Amino acid sequence: MSRRKARKQVFENVEVIDAGAKGKTIAKAPDGKVIFLPNAVPGDIVDVQTFKKRKAYYEGKATVFHTLSDKRTQPACEHFGVCGGCKWQDMAYEHQLFYKQKEVTNNLTRIGHIELPEVTPILGSANQYFYRNKMEFSFSDSRWLTLEEIQSDDDLGDRNALGFHIPGMWDKILDLNKCHLQADPSNAIRNAVKQFAIENELEFFNTRNQTGLLRTMMIRTSSTGDIMVMLQFFKEDQTKRELLLDFIAETFPVITSLQYVINGKANDTIYDQEVICYKGNDHIFEEMEGLKFKINAKSFYQTNSDQAFELYKITRDFAGLTGNELVYDLYTGTGTIAQFVAKQASKVIGVEAVPDAIIAAKENAQLNNINNVEFFVGDMKNVFNADFINTHGEPDVIITDPPRDGMHKDVVQQILNIAPKKVVYVSCNSATQARDLALMDTQYKVAKTQAVDMFPQTFHVENVVLLEKR
Repeated sequence: MSRRKARKQVFENVEVIDAGAKGKTIAKAPDGKVIFLPNAVPGDIVDVQTFKKRKAYYEGKATVFHTLSDKRTQPACEHFGVCGGCKWQDMAYEHQLFYKQKEVTNNLTRIGHIELPEVTPILGSANQYFYRNKMEFSFSDSRWLTLEEIQSDDDLGDRNALGFHIPGMWDKILDLNKCHLQADPSNAIRNAVKQFAIENELEFFNTRNQTGLLRTMMIRTSSTGDIMVMLQFFKEDQTKRELLLDFIAETFPVITSLQYVINGKANDTIYDQEVICYKGNDHIFEEMEGLKFKINAKSFYQTNSDQAFELYKITRDFAGLTGNELVYDLYTGTGTIAQFVAKQASKVIGVEAVPDAIIAAKENAQLNNINNVEFFVGDMKNVFNADFINTHGEPDVIITDPPRDGMHKDVVQQILNIAPKKVVYVSCNSATQARDLALMDTQYKVAKTQAVDMFPQTFHVENVVLLEKR
């Protein structure tokens, strides 16, 4: 035990010099090694207690703040620092944008060794709070306690919580009072549901014991004014279930879709569960540039609607379509980008691995009277092959928007085999984007790159790259 303790060190008066990946900030130890910190802002001068030592770096925590950075701002949320949702609320927004831009540029040049054109400045979000259209909250009968609460002799009352998982704690939920991520009536609905459930002795879930009734609640809002609420129950108890659902419907008549799931399995993912509509519609609508997108409880849709619109405009602008092009949209999801660019293309072919997403894509295309799009389902590396190209034609432009781990190397190779004039690569992870761009560097040069901030107060950032044939 003593050997492990010896690894912990204290460094005094250390300057925090940079922000790194995953929201950590960076300082330098006296021995020249990097220190990663979760709770400081570049420009702070702090004492650091380390808790992990590796060959090239330390991980630690700032324990004493001698000088506070001029990049700081007052966090808006009372839960900041405990909740893991917004790691950068204490950094002023213009500095958040600076470090997001820097991370994207660093990844493209250092990981991808890509020669960049003049980088277009990052596009910030008009709304820095209350921008999310979807939130998921968890019920728990053993809420997270602060150190002060644990050490006090006070009676802590009921331990029920409705909120977010504490980072790294699968069974501890932070009870939320006001969250700054989703616009009203999100907070009002969540707080009213929690209060009603406590007053009526509806059991909150216990993850360890797999007991209780109430598991999760999802709230989706949209720019059309639609609101979806979906409750997840661990078991069927018709009397209690209807009591709660009727209360929600009567208290919040503004809700247009009230649904529920009975899920008795060990995890709370709903993708293999039946979603039952209790009141209203089984979907809501999102609208963008006159296009309507039908969203059900399982649909993926970009969680910041306003910035998604900006992201798609940049993507379409980079594609530079004239109306004559055959476009392939890889990882098309529910076909949002495909439909968004369709009126400027001759034809768009969308490919996606999730069958439900393709069903939604086809339904939305019909809803929008778009006749020049076709959607196909299957694992990209298997579907997107020579036979597929022979059947559907060689694309002039490929748009690709893969998940966080980027494109499979077979997909990258297939793009190189087809060699379209342009590839527009939309990414939520510039590190894997950089890796893929490096594989394409012999045939393609980066003509444009534009970062877009979809998630203010967090370290996440999207990036769009236009590749042109060399």
